[in-house]
Amino acid sequence: MSQEMIYLLTTAVTIGVGHTLMGPDHYLPFIVMGKARNWSAMKTALITLACGLGHVASSVILGLIGIAAGLALHVLELTESIRGEYAAWLLTAFGLLYCVWGIRRAILNKPHTHKHTHAGVEHTHDHTHHNEHAHPHDADNKSMTPWVLFTIFVFGPCEPLIPILMYPAAAESLWSVVLVASVYAVATIATMMTVVMLATLGMNSLPVGRMQRYSHALAGAVVFLCGVAIHMGL
Repeated sequence: MSQEMIYLLTTAVTIGVGHTLMGPDHYLPFIVMGKARNWSAMKTALITLACGLGHVASSVILGLIGIAAGLALHVLELTESIRGEYAAWLLTAFGLLYCVWGIRRAILNKPHTHKHTHAGVEHTHDHTHHNEHAHPHDADNKSMTPWVLFTIFVFGPCEPLIPILMYPAAAESLWSVVLVASVYAVATIATMMTVVMLATLGMNSLPVGRMQRYSHALAGAVVFLCGVAIHMGL
């Protein structure tokens, strides 16, 4: 293996880990959505894995097509930039709509007190009418949230992958391109899943109490802010 390839592989790991950690949009949506929708750790991990694969694979495929077709690098960079804009707007819109839906759900789910008298003894109990008609497991099985997240992440480009890793590797061989892209993919997805799983386990141990009612609204707000951060270049 040439010195150049060793350098590219080391760079692939460094960039894969670094750009993931510095981009909260790579993990916060899964953490907050998993908590709000009561996903199991396994389901959260599988959704994160699927979205991570879609995120990296879309850029890898685009890069391979560009290299095979002999396209100029700036053409691919422009394409990635356009995809990034679409992904940012999709993330922002999804977060905003989900937040609004969560607020409405919280209002409808406001607990209230009923008084009853049994055998001359008056007592009260709290309940919500909204929950009486809710079937959380059935509703979640039909939820489009995982598919929306997957679509957004497929649109989302891996900006450093093509110009910094794939095109330089193409000077060696096609297999070098595949190897560098694979190492980058493993580093990126492994970092995403590690952060998501650690945060999920930590959040599951925290008492939620009355804040559970606002979990969907808060999750939407976090996703919305992730989209805004991308637009602002943060």
